[in-house]
Amino acid sequence: MKELLWTIPALPFLGALLLIVFGRNFSRQLSAVVGAGSIGLSALITILIGVDFMSSGSKPFRQLLWNWIDVAGLNTSFAFHLDALSLVFIFVITFVGFLIHLYSIEFMAEDEGFARFFAYLNLFVCSMLILVLADNLVLMYLGWEGVGLCSYLLIGFWYEEKKNGDAARKAFIVTRVGDTAMAIGLFMLFDAFGTLTIQNILMQAP
Repeated sequence: MKELLWTIPALPFLGALLLIVFGRNFSRQLSAVVGAGSIGLSALITILIGVDFMSSGSKPFRQLLWNWIDVAGLNTSFAFHLDALSLVFIFVITFVGFLIHLYSIEFMAEDEGFARFFAYLNLFVCSMLILVLADNLVLMYLGWEGVGLCSYLLIGFWYEEKKNGDAARKAFIVTRVGDTAMAIGLFMLFDAFGTLTIQNILMQAP
């Protein structure tokens, strides 16, 4: 069952992709089904994986999807790491995210940007899941950037009002400062440990 781990972030991403590409042609009902349904499926799979994880002794699980970067000694994979802590995080993200989606269906019912809102929300959930499941700091950084992008998009969702656009730009600039500092930290860690794989760094750090 743990082999299905990759589907937990993949389903919200697929939902976001469908809504971005076809959302204008979808009815509000279909947009709601795609948006909330993809998160609901992720939540269901999280339960199944959680039961399997605990019944197998709660041993950490690593899922390698593909090798991503291999240059100048830096070997980074697109891989996920599941342990007790990340399981708690994905449980919270998927279930709270599903409840937010259900609430938003009614709250956004009359809004012209209905499908666009759920596309942003699905991408936000996907980015958070990548952030907490990442096996290495480069992939975690990708998830972090996705969360920052979606924060900008959601804060400025009603961009016709100047104050919303200003707030979105402010959030974007502030998070870019944090991104720069984080990138410098990744360079320092690679220089010190020769790897950006989280578990390898934890083994060497003491």
